[in-house]
Amino acid sequence: MHMSESVSHQVAAMPVTGGGDWNPDMIRHEVSALKHKPGALLPILHAIQDRIGYIPEGAVPIIAQEMQQTRADVHGVISFYHHFRTRPAGSHVLQVCRAEACQARGGRALESHIREKLGVDYHNTTADYEFTLEPVYCLGNCACGPSISVDNTVYGRMSPQKFDQLADRLTTTVIELK
Repeated sequence: MHMSESVSHQVAAMPVTGGGDWNPDMIRHEVSALKHKPGALLPILHAIQDRIGYIPEGAVPIIAQEMQQTRADVHGVISFYHHFRTRPAGSHVLQVCRAEACQARGGRALESHIREKLGVDYHNTTADYEFTLEPVYCLGNCACGPSISVDNTVYGRMSPQKFDQLADRLTTTVIELK
């Protein structure tokens, strides 16, 4: 398959248990497994998000206590890095490349179309929980811009029409049986 169509990036992570499905012992386990490492807070936050799908607000005081840091310190790191979510993501995480190469190839128009089609801005999830929209500042597919990533699969030479087709394929349709 040509890189302009799609490239799958497999991510090794613990299984996501679903939005809201966490408990304090799970958080303590993730912290204790990594807190001995230098600069452990970032790996801990990544491990929690990989496992749960986001960083629950209730996890912040537990992380702070276990790391002997303030809640403000932990919250500051979470809010500084756009990668971290504090709410469950939709069924599909959609990242739109905002780097210069994609912008030069029509990325801004694509971004506007995507925000309008989904009815959300960056860092938000559609009302039907199908898509969470996130900005990203390079997908490494510069020669084939503009590019997006959906669930870690990169799509290059994306156009509004191609996006609409992709979104339609990914959207869950409820079928009523009579």
